[in-house]
Amino acid sequence: MEEQRTNLEPAVTHRVATLGPAAGNAKRTPRIAPAALLATSVALLGSLASPPAHAVDGCLVLLCFAAPNWRAIPQCVPPIKAVLRDLARGRPLPTCAMAGGGNSASHAWASAPAFCPPQYTRSFEGESGPIYSCDYNGAVSVAVRGAPFARTWWTMAGDTVTEFSPAAKAQFGTWDTRFDDDYAAWLGALPPPAPLIEPGS
Repeated sequence: MEEQRTNLEPAVTHRVATLGPAAGNAKRTPRIAPAALLATSVALLGSLASPPAHAVDGCLVLLCFAAPNWRAIPQCVPPIKAVLRDLARGRPLPTCAMAGGGNSASHAWASAPAFCPPQYTRSFEGESGPIYSCDYNGAVSVAVRGAPFARTWWTMAGDTVTEFSPAAKAQFGTWDTRFDDDYAAWLGALPPPAPLIEPGS
């Protein structure tokens, strides 16, 4: 599957990984950082670049995709919505000129069941076997220091849900838990396993 990649500056990534706004639907750990600091860093980054009219600042977009809840940061909402519209039209992710080893973002189209979370995978029987579909059209994946950090699934209508790695959760303190909640609901709705039948019984 073809992916589009762009570098993510490590210092900016580290700042996002350690700071985050509290969301209404968030898990907490003993390490909680003030929400205002992340919003300030996003605003500062946005003021450092002057992209052409109608262009989206790639560094700001990457910072927002790596945040614990981009919808909770006002500076993130317009650029992320613009990028989602661009992705829906087949355009690539915007690039960030600041390079960092092992820090990157990529986009890939969803393909159920191989590349779609199980709670968002649908199936029905076709003439020659099961046919699968995914509730989401694609995903933007962010890696930090070469390891998966966050993956934001998106739809053509602009809906998103973000899957965070254990490392991201440990650094954030608070994050949008919708992906985890949906997975728990899907898991709880599965039928119980069939009882084991002992040989000779």
